[in-house]
Amino acid sequence: MIISIFSCDLIGMKEEIDLKIILPVSVKSLYEAWLDSDLHSAMTGALASVSNTQGAAFSAWDNYIHGRNLELLPHKKIVQSWRTSDFKQGEPDSFLELSFKPVPAGTELHLLHKELPAGSRAQYLQGWQDFYFKPMQAFFEVGGE
Repeated sequence: MIISIFSCDLIGMKEEIDLKIILPVSVKSLYEAWLDSDLHSAMTGALASVSNTQGAAFSAWDNYIHGRNLELLPHKKIVQSWRTSDFKQGEPDSFLELSFKPVPAGTELHLLHKELPAGSRAQYLQGWQDFYFKPMQAFFEVGGE
């Protein structure tokens, strides 16, 4: 189940995406899969080079996504600077915050993607659903833990 909430900062023209999904996986396994290159690649279906070290750079989706781990609270929260190849040169990074909460069916993943470039919300909303949530759901449903 995906719950989505949208907002827009009209003054700065930055946009954000607020999504929640329940995945059939433990908090520990989901958190660790997000920060392990092999597991991140397996759960999304695309090459990732990630790290479980605060301050480390990462890339995902065959180098389409780039960023840095800004804050890591094991099994609770990941905060990253985040950008794609579609960001214009000189455009600041956006920020991705992932929160992990145990629920009876597994883990509720709360994704808050802030400071997206104006006009890009629809593109990234669809991207999160198609290129992360759908493949992750399929991966963990077949025991990819």
